[in-house]
Amino acid sequence: MAEDSSNSIKIFWAELPKADEDFLGEIRDWKNVQIAIDEEIIWLKGFTDEQVASSEIQQLPNFILYELRDGLLFRKDALVPSKKMRTALLWTPIDKALKLTFPISNNNFFGIDEKIEVKLKPSEEEQPAMALLCSISEIKDVIIATPKFKLEKLDWIVINDKALFMGTPLLGFPGKTFWLKDDHLLPTGFDFEFKNLSSLLQRKYNECNEDWLLWSETGSILNIKKEDLRKLSVSSFRLTEKSKEWS
Repeated sequence: MAEDSSNSIKIFWAELPKADEDFLGEIRDWKNVQIAIDEEIIWLKGFTDEQVASSEIQQLPNFILYELRDGLLFRKDALVPSKKMRTALLWTPIDKALKLTFPISNNNFFGIDEKIEVKLKPSEEEQPAMALLCSISEIKDVIIATPKFKLEKLDWIVINDKALFMGTPLLGFPGKTFWLKDDHLLPTGFDFEFKNLSSLLQRKYNECNEDWLLWSETGSILNIKKEDLRKLSVSSFRLTEKSKEWS
């Protein structure tokens, strides 16, 4: 039986050139949406009213939205149909149909040879900072004068000429802050371009949950063994400073 609209329920379809398939990653976690391939066109259906009005939909290039009425497809607010509803399509939930790939790039944020090319984008959601990356040379005098009770709540590790502090409350040192998503440490004000990447990357690169995954805004990543972090204290900081001088 052909799908149809009614007076109370709107049924939305959409089409997108197959060449622009990668842009659908933005809505890949909308499990109510289904897609089908018809030669060089990707068809989509199942959108809710809220999804149709969302910024994710508005930003998709070459995306054409239709309302289905009596087997005909109408563009938004159009009185005349643009085309007939396509039939004999093989529909699949969008989260199962789209596959994510993780190519290797040469970004070199922390001096590591191989990186996963994953894009981060600015996020409007505020997240509490859980980690702070500082230049050791900029904080060495201040940290020695910091009261013990403020230091002992934090863990830390040295990364080249920087120190990464984790815990709350963080110290008010100059540096770059990060928030925690699963075991990912993401720069504050940023999130993964695709919302479902966090769990996928976690399973692929940190299956045993033994690491913290530290990200830069450019998508470079550094694995940090959780067991390598130590409790912060003036003595541990001084010992680390001396060992760096001797090395």
